[in-house]
Amino acid sequence: MKNCKRPEDLRSHRWLGVDDMRSFGHRSRLRGIGYDAGDWQGKPVIGIINTWSEINPCHAHLRARADNVKRGVLQAGGFPLELPAMSLSETFVKPSAMLYRNMLAMETEELLRSHPLDGAVLMGGCDKTTPGLLMGAISMGIPAIYIPAGPMLRGNWNGQYLGSGSDVWKYWTEKRAGNISEEEWSEIEGGIARSFGTCMVMGTAATMMAITEALGMSLPGASSIPAADSNHPRMCGVAGRRIVDMVWEDLTPAKILTAAAFDNAIKVHMAMGGSTNAIIHVVAMARRAGIPVDMERFDQLSRQIPVLANVRPSGQYLMEDFFYAGGLRAMMQNLREKLDLTCLTVTGKSVGENIEGAKVHIPDVIHSLNDPVYAEGATAVLKGNLAPQGCVIKPAAADKRFLKHRGKVIAFEDYNHMMREIERDDLDVTPDHILVLKNAGPKGGPGMPEWGMLPIPKRLLGQGVRDMIRISDGRMSGTSYGACILHVAPESFVGGPLAFVQTGDEIEVDVDKRLIHLHVSDDELARRKAAWTPPAPRYPRGYGALYSEHIGQADEGCDFDFLAPLGRIPEPEIH
Repeated sequence: MKNCKRPEDLRSHRWLGVDDMRSFGHRSRLRGIGYDAGDWQGKPVIGIINTWSEINPCHAHLRARADNVKRGVLQAGGFPLELPAMSLSETFVKPSAMLYRNMLAMETEELLRSHPLDGAVLMGGCDKTTPGLLMGAISMGIPAIYIPAGPMLRGNWNGQYLGSGSDVWKYWTEKRAGNISEEEWSEIEGGIARSFGTCMVMGTAATMMAITEALGMSLPGASSIPAADSNHPRMCGVAGRRIVDMVWEDLTPAKILTAAAFDNAIKVHMAMGGSTNAIIHVVAMARRAGIPVDMERFDQLSRQIPVLANVRPSGQYLMEDFFYAGGLRAMMQNLREKLDLTCLTVTGKSVGENIEGAKVHIPDVIHSLNDPVYAEGATAVLKGNLAPQGCVIKPAAADKRFLKHRGKVIAFEDYNHMMREIERDDLDVTPDHILVLKNAGPKGGPGMPEWGMLPIPKRLLGQGVRDMIRISDGRMSGTSYGACILHVAPESFVGGPLAFVQTGDEIEVDVDKRLIHLHVSDDELARRKAAWTPPAPRYPRGYGALYSEHIGQADEGCDFDFLAPLGRIPEPEIH
């Protein structure tokens, strides 16, 4: 692409290039750090937004990777400056990292707006960091490129490859059933996470990294590179060089993130067998870009796109295998007839140009359209009187007999109630029962925690039961599996129909018909609603109170109402 800017057109020029007292102050402070005029004069200033922290294993390498980015920026004639942002460690942040996704989005947007930055490199990967960084960058609007942290190396135990998340759930269930000893459990704990990087199954992290590449916001092939592979620091250097050119070209997110780009991303999500969480994040990202994507669009495209990636939890392999098999470029090449190949990307080239020549090296890992892993897409959106605004299931990861099912309900009022009940030896439950968890949504959780993969009741484990229908207004980890129906909207905490479900009711699920129905009369539901007392707010003050007042429902992307694209915020005055 042709350069569109001159040095005096750079945004940073207002801070550093003007002959006045305020710019004198800016420049003198940079000199005080040890920089010299030649470091910034006439050069794009590149902000490296780094979500590294010592308590986020997904991002443990990003401190070093920032140096690789800086090298690339310097090579291309830019001036790199690293700005830390909140890390949102999925493993450690409670009650849910989702509670703080919008806080990271706000921080990213304001870091970019308030500093003399011409372009941004966004460094993330742990589940909520990818959408948080992108939402903020989209709203700010300067050129930006995303660097995915990459998946960790595959785990190992007793000669078996382990996938973080998916195999945790699997072996925890076996431990509860008495089939795994404490010693074996300790061995699994020591072998399931062998390096830094994100979960190496098709969890939310891998899904969102792939979606971002499919959108055109990261370098081709970047999302599949294992975090510990030497290709990863090399990719970081290339991204650092590329962002400098993007600034001169004025290649902003608005020029990349079209409706067609979001359709491409949703199709890739389906073909990957991606996490259900992606629906919430993509809806939020699209709305920031002014693109009206909703849950219905996911369902429409899921009927067109089969699952091609044979990766856990929907398949057999792990992300390291996916990389060796050719990675996302190869999978998109297999999917090319379904994609809009003209969409622009951060390379300045089209999607079609970026995937040209990519090949699948291991066909059992990346299938073709003629030989899919699963005939329809990764997710299905159900609606009915229990979920008027929709809910989500991942059919590819569920026992097929539950895709059309009617059963009696066992209802839990909250997470603690559920955990007490499912461990009871005398719980009156059968494999055909439907477990319902309330108050796990955006406001009720709070923060919509990943409680949606309710544990199988202890009484059933000894009978060999490993799946049953579980319904909630919460989310589940993208590494999870099973017949879990999630994101019920509106949530129970605000008086959605889920709040009025009682033990003994019957619920019908028909995935083919996209139906979920509570078999209770409208009159009875109205009576229950009239007797219902709304719960008290979770937070009396602070960020939690702000969150509770402004958070949207799952079908709206769980963004804050005041962060919608209501008009462009003016550039800061330099006084």
